[in-house]
Amino acid sequence: MTELNEAQLIKIRRDLHQIPELALKEFQTHDYLLDTIRGLDQTHLEICQPEKLPTALMVLVHGSQPTRTIGYRTDIDALPVEEKTGLPFASKHPGVMHACGHDVHMTVALGVLSWFSEHQPKDNLLFFFQPAEESENGGKLAYERGLFEGKWKPDEFYGLHDNPDLPAGAIGCRMGTLFAGTTEVNIDITGKGGHAAFPQDANDTVVAMASLIMQVQTIISRSIDPIQSGVITLGKVQAGTIRNVIAGHAHLEGTIRGLTQEMILKIDQRLKDVCEGIAKSFNVKVDLQLNQGGYWPVENNPELTKRFIEYMKQAAGVEFIETAPAMTGEDFGYLLAKFPGTMFWLGVEDDSQLHSATLKPDERAIKRGVDAITGFLNYRMQD
Repeated sequence: MTELNEAQLIKIRRDLHQIPELALKEFQTHDYLLDTIRGLDQTHLEICQPEKLPTALMVLVHGSQPTRTIGYRTDIDALPVEEKTGLPFASKHPGVMHACGHDVHMTVALGVLSWFSEHQPKDNLLFFFQPAEESENGGKLAYERGLFEGKWKPDEFYGLHDNPDLPAGAIGCRMGTLFAGTTEVNIDITGKGGHAAFPQDANDTVVAMASLIMQVQTIISRSIDPIQSGVITLGKVQAGTIRNVIAGHAHLEGTIRGLTQEMILKIDQRLKDVCEGIAKSFNVKVDLQLNQGGYWPVENNPELTKRFIEYMKQAAGVEFIETAPAMTGEDFGYLLAKFPGTMFWLGVEDDSQLHSATLKPDERAIKRGVDAITGFLNYRMQD
């Protein structure tokens, strides 16, 4: 197979769109990617299927005069969303959809890889097809399980995320943080249930929960510098079974988001303080579980990102847009905490938002993205 053309790329994207799979279960996707990669010119390619992360794929393109290894990552998993696009190539897997555009991400990566399979790069290029971005912390798992060792260790890492708010094919980026980091919050409040007519004999967890919710709202407004950004949302609350029984247990779930790791840790600590205060004030047990996992802020490396932006601003055929930071999470942040690199947006222009059951990325973005990225990587290798 020669370099993939636009028609072939669109077919690949549609094929992948029909076989979405959840985190760490991307076996059909893995096999499709592997078959496509094996169809490329293998002269300079080396394929690795890591036993420690079975649905992952790594491809090393050996450079002609390597002085570094440049990594490029794409995510391959999907979301538990029932598709409602009405497309003829809609998901064939009930209740699962590429509602975050990872089918586009994979296709762009294959397009870039196919170009370099036909045009040997100067430096080594590492393509990492990563499972479990949406959950299970796939980037963190890959790092902790030793996938990036020896010749598979990148000196720098790049990756994209599609963005329906940007024109098809546009490249968006910014210095500093692109995506927020996140902490998952689970809180259980245990008191003493009882009859609604005798509150003095019970220990009402609903009242304690209500107070906790209200106090949590003051963390951002009174503990965080207003010039900086942070979010804490309690999106799920459960307590009680019937109107005339005082609940002895309450459960809350939520999320914390911040643009720096320092900010997230500060919000985490303030939430711990609030929970300890509620426990003492209402004589209840408050069990707080904070799961940060691998969803660290996506903090772009200053030097590499400056070069990336400079290239995209002057590249022929590239529409570059400087973007604001987003409060959504992305597990590429964990890898960027271990390796210098840059994450950027690829515009896919759509009225629906990411994670929507009606997301329909504009496929014109795919070839434009491939061209922009191959151009940048060639430019980077001349430095």
